[in-house]
Amino acid sequence: MATLSDLIAQRIRALGPMSIAEFMHEALQHPRFGYYATRDPVGPEGDFITAPEASQAFGELIGLWCADIWERIGRPDPLLLVELGPGRGTLLRDALGATARIKDFRRALRIHLVETGARLRQVQQERLGEYDPTWHRDLGDVPAGPLILIANEFLDALPIVQLERGETHWHERAVDLASDDEHLIFARAAAPSALAALVPSGLAEAAPGSIFEACPAALTIAAHLGRRLNTAPGVAVFIDYGHTESACGDTLQAVRRHRYCGILDQPGNADLTAHVDFARFAEAARAAGAATYGPVTQRDFLMRLGIEARAQQLLRAASAQRDAVAAGIGRLLDPQEMGTLFKVLAIASPGLPAPDGFAEHRS
Repeated sequence: MATLSDLIAQRIRALGPMSIAEFMHEALQHPRFGYYATRDPVGPEGDFITAPEASQAFGELIGLWCADIWERIGRPDPLLLVELGPGRGTLLRDALGATARIKDFRRALRIHLVETGARLRQVQQERLGEYDPTWHRDLGDVPAGPLILIANEFLDALPIVQLERGETHWHERAVDLASDDEHLIFARAAAPSALAALVPSGLAEAAPGSIFEACPAALTIAAHLGRRLNTAPGVAVFIDYGHTESACGDTLQAVRRHRYCGILDQPGNADLTAHVDFARFAEAARAAGAATYGPVTQRDFLMRLGIEARAQQLLRAASAQRDAVAAGIGRLLDPQEMGTLFKVLAIASPGLPAPDGFAEHRS
């Protein structure tokens, strides 16, 4: 029986080396063998745990933050509440639960989910079906109108390109076949790459051997939101792991069953991610006319939203589950876990008040 690795090898034999962006897209989104098409990867029985799965406080605070944003943008009705890559629907379920008593806000909401994975759509339907969500394969398909957008650990899974600095030029790294014409390997193109235009001017003369990663898909999303938020009021919040300033480095990684594994070993059977370049992402949104706030660390953001008070409420109600509740909150805040590696960035319509959690951190 053919595997995705076999299909990729056949394509390379026919067309030559495959870009890393193409490889990531096939590994994650292939309709038959792709990672997100074939499984529910989140949770202890999956491959990784996200912040909403670590503690219900995460989604609850995001929900109340959304209700506050709705007030700040004039209480529009209807309001599109959009989530990119909703996973198991846990974040939105907790967010909507926390805002159940804010009746006007809840009546205004129209839920839109951007999700490509058939298996994950089934899970989302089970958890969020009572809210009558509408699914889309692409953000561009979401209808016009005022919106609040949430994206938690979405950008890190978008396909990247990698450029390696030679003696005088930047060359694209690609996926090729080893000398046995079977196993996949990384290779550097001989010719200089036109994608060198993606390298920031301050890094253009980096030392030979340096690797720079760019995510054209993320920049496209930022520009789209920048234009959209100029025509209708709204705010988008992105929470992900990454760096605040553009830098060289190879951050592409594969995770299976909560452990790192070989990126090329079993395409389609492991999650592939890379760190988000928040500086470039925010720059693309501002260039399209939006205002940006942050990035701030996840710890600082959640602390400003009141997670300590919510944690105390959960601990008082937890009884036998106190240790699990405390561990989940700790995972969100601990600098050795998600606390500082994860950053939070907001993209907003120009002229709006600063979103809560960002008042002193406008980009």
